[in-house]
Amino acid sequence: MALVTRLSRLFRADIHAVLDRIEEPELLLRQAVREMEEAVADDERRAGLLCQERDQLRQRQEAVRRVLATLEEELDVCFRAENEALARSLIRQRIEQQRLQGELAQQEASLGDALDELGRRREEQLPRLQSMRQKIALWSREMGDVRLPGQRPPSPVRDEEVEIAFLREKQRRYGS
Repeated sequence: MALVTRLSRLFRADIHAVLDRIEEPELLLRQAVREMEEAVADDERRAGLLCQERDQLRQRQEAVRRVLATLEEELDVCFRAENEALARSLIRQRIEQQRLQGELAQQEASLGDALDELGRRREEQLPRLQSMRQKIALWSREMGDVRLPGQRPPSPVRDEEVEIAFLREKQRRYGS
């Protein structure tokens, strides 16, 4: 049984080695960088949407505070006028507004947690992204001038081109 396990492990290792040689590490690394950049951009968009939602939530909370203040003033009037039926109705509205205020506070706390999580994730992603970009730069330097498929290498500058450019520059500078 141990022999079969060992042979199986060796076979898998050989297959992985072949696959590693077939795959182009630089292309895989560039793809990983693109995917990570997209993830960072998605997180930034999501954070922007969450900030907008939080601002709207805060506006609603402010509106509820104003309604509660108005209800308090109206309750004072009702009690001074000894109108208990109207006071009960206003108290019902106040309780509803207080519940709404609590729900809005919970929603704001949830949004804050989501924004904090996105911030933490961004703080983790950015150094990794920078590291991957540096690896690509190192890889490119080690492998020489790496071009995309279909991209032609720059043609060498001929001595005649240099001489003609030199003469033109000389003529431009000295006017003759």
